[in-house]
Amino acid sequence: MEDVTGLLRAWNGGDASALERLAPMVYAELHNLARRQMARERDGHILQPSALVNEAFIRMIGNQPVEWANRAQFYAVSARMMRQVLIEFARAQQTEKRGNRADHVGLDAAGQFAADTGASVSTEDVLAVDEALTRLGQLDARQAQVVELRFFGGLDNKEIASVLGVSEQTVIRAWRVARAWLFDALTTPS
Repeated sequence: MEDVTGLLRAWNGGDASALERLAPMVYAELHNLARRQMARERDGHILQPSALVNEAFIRMIGNQPVEWANRAQFYAVSARMMRQVLIEFARAQQTEKRGNRADHVGLDAAGQFAADTGASVSTEDVLAVDEALTRLGQLDARQAQVVELRFFGGLDNKEIASVLGVSEQTVIRAWRVARAWLFDALTTPS
């Protein structure tokens, strides 16, 4: 069985057949990430994990070429693409509701996020988390990256450390601070 990092680098080097060999290898893992992410969404969500993976993958291969360093970076980019798909979907749902948007995430949803329990998340919650994460990124880009990789990408501390090129302890500290900041941002009415 081929190495994902090796295939990413071969694809990066122009080997089109590497993408054909890579896709089936990473699909199952991406589908697991998407399934975990979709489990947080409200019941009856019309976007399915397979559709989320497919849309994210299409965006990745259709965008500007990426210099793939390793497997962890690939999954980090995948997490970002899945986040973008979910946010665009949530915004479209909000548009259909014609402005019926909550001002802030309720204490229960934010508390469950802060406790990292994988709580069910409504459309409004997804948009509020994205907005808060964008604000956090303006204050501390690393903390925002840690949250994105963990919340949207399902990466663990070791994988996040590898993607960001920092120690695992740095990731743990960034997660603690970011989680507290997000809890406050999501529970304080704007």
